[in-house]
Amino acid sequence: MSLTFTLNPALDTKAAADQFAQGGHTRLTDFLEESCAEALWRELRAREDWVQVINSGDKSFELDRPTRKSFSPEQAKAMDDAVYAGARSGFQFRYEALRVPDSAKARAKSSDTLARFATWMSSAPVSALLGAVTGEGALTFADAQGTAYAPGDFLTAHDDAVAGKRRHAAYVLGLNPAWRAEWGGLLLLHDAGQSGRIAVPAFNTLDLIRVGQAHSVSEVTRAAPNRRYAVTGWMRTGPVPA
Repeated sequence: MSLTFTLNPALDTKAAADQFAQGGHTRLTDFLEESCAEALWRELRAREDWVQVINSGDKSFELDRPTRKSFSPEQAKAMDDAVYAGARSGFQFRYEALRVPDSAKARAKSSDTLARFATWMSSAPVSALLGAVTGEGALTFADAQGTAYAPGDFLTAHDDAVAGKRRHAAYVLGLNPAWRAEWGGLLLLHDAGQSGRIAVPAFNTLDLIRVGQAHSVSEVTRAAPNRRYAVTGWMRTGPVPA
């Protein structure tokens, strides 16, 4: 039976909108009905088709799990060294992903739960609610991907502003029933100077981040008992991709 997504009817959108307007970030707690969020979390944990995404400068590479398992210890170390070197002086990321097409036709044909989630996030009721929170009443489309951060994974500072993408706000649907701040994987909001704000991974929480607000994900530590799971994407305006 396919998973049906349902908003929590008790969301406090007024408080979330005030917070977003003031600081470019807000968190909606218990975003989905609990059983729906739990089913989505269980599915993500069970899937084996994750690909690791890594960048080298402006280029991005994807490695499936069998390919990574085939690496020799020397090859794995060389890749680790390159990733950490890139993080010292520029934009760098490493995490696992499950891709979702932007095309409405491709989503309609797909049996993937994440494709159905992306379609639901793009629906009029959800777009209207998130438009009210973010102050953008013309939201029409959400892209999406599943993300999983294993120990050693991270995402350095960026602001999501890409010409032509019509992004208004990034979203992160956290799916972590138990998480401690010292395990890393923290959503960090970068403010002026050395100040900043922290959002600890949690379960069934939707973080919204204004495009232009610098943010990052801190490295997940080896103490974490499992990956940091989320569904992430951007709420966008303009025509829906056919």
